[in-house]
Amino acid sequence: MELGLVGLGKMGGNMRQRIRNAGHTVVGFDHNQDISDAKDLADMVGKLTADGQPKVVWVMVPVQAIDPVVTELAELLSPGDIVIDGGNSRWTDDTRRAAQLAEKDIRFVDCGVSGGVWGLENGYALMCGGDNDTVNTVMPIFEALKPEGEFGFVHAGKVGAGHFSKMVHNGIEYGIMQAYAEGYELLEASDVVENVPEAFQSWREGTVIRSWLLDLLVNALEDDNHLEKIRGYADDSGEGRWTVEAAIDLAVPVPAIAAALFARFSSRQDDSPAMKAIAAMRNQFGGHAVKGAEAADPSYATPPIKH
Repeated sequence: MELGLVGLGKMGGNMRQRIRNAGHTVVGFDHNQDISDAKDLADMVGKLTADGQPKVVWVMVPVQAIDPVVTELAELLSPGDIVIDGGNSRWTDDTRRAAQLAEKDIRFVDCGVSGGVWGLENGYALMCGGDNDTVNTVMPIFEALKPEGEFGFVHAGKVGAGHFSKMVHNGIEYGIMQAYAEGYELLEASDVVENVPEAFQSWREGTVIRSWLLDLLVNALEDDNHLEKIRGYADDSGEGRWTVEAAIDLAVPVPAIAAALFARFSSRQDDSPAMKAIAAMRNQFGGHAVKGAEAADPSYATPPIKH
């Protein structure tokens, strides 16, 4: 199967390789021409031969870039073609984008993607929304990306269901990371536990709190036992906020997720040990940037950016 892939960053580039490893053809476009297979979107679409099949384009770009890309693709693609939005879009925007493309008889699938920088090796968990025929048409791509085995893919429902599922997934992730981080801070504050990294290491087998996030925190602690190299500052991608907002709209109590979101806000004011753990885990699973410990020192002067 052929696929156009827009956005070849940390996840998109690895997704291109994983799909190619499965025997499919991928024409990728990125503004960084050193990694791009096409000079622009028109060139990318033109390189998809289709051969009687619908052209399929997967969009993997930051939220603020999705609308311009979808608008341009609407003019480049033909009736029956398919656009997949695999970015961290807000689910309420999916219906609008699907309607925009439907004016040109172009089909739309929203797909939440989880796997971070480890996806090339381990596969990506995929949560998609759209009609059955469209989802079935692109199943060879989903099969190439998902982990081996029974799990890792869900057709969650109609358009919007994929990104709604991914939003809730990320809200749960917030809560789990916050619990680990608070436990880390409590252990660090105690003079009873002499080796905090080994305590976390011991929980990786035989306990009810073992998880991949725990493994990643252990990795971070092995590199930096007291997380002294990074500042306790953690961004939020937006999906934690959207989860809390959806919970308010639906009158569903989510106190743990809400507290984890607000804790990230507090990290921007204080150099919290718990937030160091959050920042370390985000870096481990997603390659998200961390701020160096020197940034917490007000006397540290950031060198000017060269243009």
